[in-house]
Amino acid sequence: MDDDDNTLDIQQSVGDVDGDFNKTIEIDFSDDDGSSEMGDAEAIIELTYNIFQYLPELTFVSIYVLVMYAAVLWITKRIKG
Repeated sequence: MDDDDNTLDIQQSVGDVDGDFNKTIEIDFSDDDGSSEMGDAEAIIELTYNIFQYLPELTFVSIYVLVMYAAVLWITKRIKG
């Protein structure tokens, strides 16, 4: 297999049975523009973009968890007297 080949080849065989039960799945990861490799800098920029895309949701969930934890502590304190 060539180092520049980005084709994923999956083969499965079910064993000794009558008939042809072999299947092959081929997935080609090449882009439309011909460049199929992503550089390290481009991967880091894409990762950073994806992380910043979810910051509002992460902030909301973090605040929600802290508020629920504070509520549980307050309820526990009120029950114990």
